[in-house]
Amino acid sequence: MEPVTHFMTGAVLSRAGFNRKAAYATLAMTLAAELPDIDYVYRLGGPLAYFQHHRGWTHSLWALPLEAAFVVGIAKLVHWWRSANGSAPVAPVRWGWLFVFSWIALLSHLLLDYTNNYGVRPFAPWNPRWYEASLVFIAEPLQWLFLLGALLLPAIFGLVANEVGARRSVFRGQGLAIAALVFTVVLWVVRDFEHNKAVRLAEANEISGEPVLRVAANPYPVNPFKWQVVIETPKYFRLGVMDTLREEMTSDPSNDLIRKPPTTLATLAAKRSWLGEIYLDWAHWPVVREQARDAASAAPGEDETEVTFDDLRFRYSSSFLDGRMRNPLRGVATVNADHRVVEMQIDGSVQRQGD
Repeated sequence: MEPVTHFMTGAVLSRAGFNRKAAYATLAMTLAAELPDIDYVYRLGGPLAYFQHHRGWTHSLWALPLEAAFVVGIAKLVHWWRSANGSAPVAPVRWGWLFVFSWIALLSHLLLDYTNNYGVRPFAPWNPRWYEASLVFIAEPLQWLFLLGALLLPAIFGLVANEVGARRSVFRGQGLAIAALVFTVVLWVVRDFEHNKAVRLAEANEISGEPVLRVAANPYPVNPFKWQVVIETPKYFRLGVMDTLREEMTSDPSNDLIRKPPTTLATLAAKRSWLGEIYLDWAHWPVVREQARDAASAAPGEDETEVTFDDLRFRYSSSFLDGRMRNPLRGVATVNADHRVVEMQIDGSVQRQGD
């Protein structure tokens, strides 16, 4: 998920009761809920390094105790600074409990990332397999609504209480926080049911006569009854939008029927490159195709071929993603006449061979 959901989830988890058990629980759980995305520092090594390590070891179960200890260390620094300034927390200082609470918030990050269609590798490096539930889009406004309500409404109610002179509670919003977390789980349950239904309907909707090898359903935001489906047969991939409420699938044959491309010397070279290895390790629905490079972008006298890597999990309908976002997370390898990869791109970011 994007960072906003992670941060708010950590804060809401704390308000569900953990902040009463240990001082600095809100600080620690909010930080821990987003900490695994510290792998963003790999961007310093270039776009491919980031793509290779994103949701890597920082999202693995073995690393969570280290990350929890790091968060507790930050909380201790804050505590020492506050103590030096004569300020004491309301809740008791319990570092052991704070470590456990930070671990819980870190687990929430892995769980949230698991619910979308990008996936996580919680058992790496021993098991490098990617796992994803494909239930929730990477940015889900309904979850924002639940979490934001749990964070803001207690403050609003507190202002009202001050106006009427009511006694103000130190720890407010526990009930709303628990309700927001329950609503989020209910949303996942509903989406899981509709996801399975979309897969069944898509498989039954394939009328070409060819055997269906596998089917995927990927979420749209907000609407739990709308899914982008991918159907694979021995000869092609078929894309479509499934409405599970009406039990109808719409598809544009001119754009949504993708014949499996042949393997060429250029695609073989691209698959063996750094980009090819990490892309094919991550992609579940890869399509690797070659095309002549645009003459305007090629150097004079060079005979170069572009090989594109797409994962059909992210090939949404044009009405939803337009322009550059029509093919998000696309990889491009430029192969010269000697079948050597001279340039690589991921999601529009370029890295020259040898960089």
